[in-house]
Amino acid sequence: MTEHAKWQWQEEGTSWRGVGIYHVTLTVASREPLLGKLVIPDRNPAQAWVERTELGNAVIDELYVMCKHYPAVRILQFCLMPDHLHAVIHVTQVMDTSIRSVIRGYWQGVKKYGRAYTLSVASELNSETTNEGGYPFPVFTERPFIRPLSRRGQLHTMIQYVKMNPQRLATKHLKPGFFRVQKGIEIGGRTYGGVGNVALLLAEHFEPVHVRSVMVKAAEQGNPESLRNYMNGCVLSARKGAVMVSPFISPQEKQVMQVLLKEQRPFVVLADNGFRDYYKPTADLFDAVAAGRVLILSPWEYDAGKRHISRGECVALNAMAEEICRM
Repeated sequence: MTEHAKWQWQEEGTSWRGVGIYHVTLTVASREPLLGKLVIPDRNPAQAWVERTELGNAVIDELYVMCKHYPAVRILQFCLMPDHLHAVIHVTQVMDTSIRSVIRGYWQGVKKYGRAYTLSVASELNSETTNEGGYPFPVFTERPFIRPLSRRGQLHTMIQYVKMNPQRLATKHLKPGFFRVQKGIEIGGRTYGGVGNVALLLAEHFEPVHVRSVMVKAAEQGNPESLRNYMNGCVLSARKGAVMVSPFISPQEKQVMQVLLKEQRPFVVLADNGFRDYYKPTADLFDAVAAGRVLILSPWEYDAGKRHISRGECVALNAMAEEICRM
């Protein structure tokens, strides 16, 4: 892979030099917990925190070095985890270089600490090589994740997500069963991957949540009764014990899901992408998964390049929700 291709994280045609806010994630090679140790006082996830190693402290110090080199860059929030680093970065003015180059420079700066780390390990092991391949440990993998935050509410949501990382990891440690990616879940002749409480599939009654476009159009034209009645009916069914099933794609379906979450009702989510290694549910679903009230299913393998759901996928997922409810 060429140096040019190695750092192509963004979409083509974007310069990434202007004012903006970005979520940056850098992951330790092989996901080794080199940066810190998770501490869970009294087995209470709400009190969880990460005790940094010497290497972890050096990685954070390098963040501030980066800001000194680039005065336009401000760190709004960061969280060092045992095997990765999250940072929310604000570029306050147009720069001569791109945020991509800034993060690459940070990655290069951290490499020296990896070199020192592997040399110290080799010394302790009385080895003549720094690692199995004879090369310095790079600390982070070579493909950091950079995501621009451009929609209303994304900044607040992301800062909360970063802050809550230790608590979420502690919850996963204390309740590993609900967060383990499970393969080969067979439902009605179809195979799914899943995360969450598979026992929800043993429920006696299921109902789909599928808001039809005709209801939405009628509401937009001043006749909201059918849409309102349908959404209310979904919530009433859940209150009577039905497990609701849906990809929860449309804004109206998402509203129903939020009511189910608020009222702590069980439901099944059909996802348009599979589950990567170290998958974590989104912030709005995480606590419900931990409590065993949610199962997330996907019929497809994980696609790292996927960005948007297609109409065909929407239709397919809604059809699968109907299948599950008829089983």
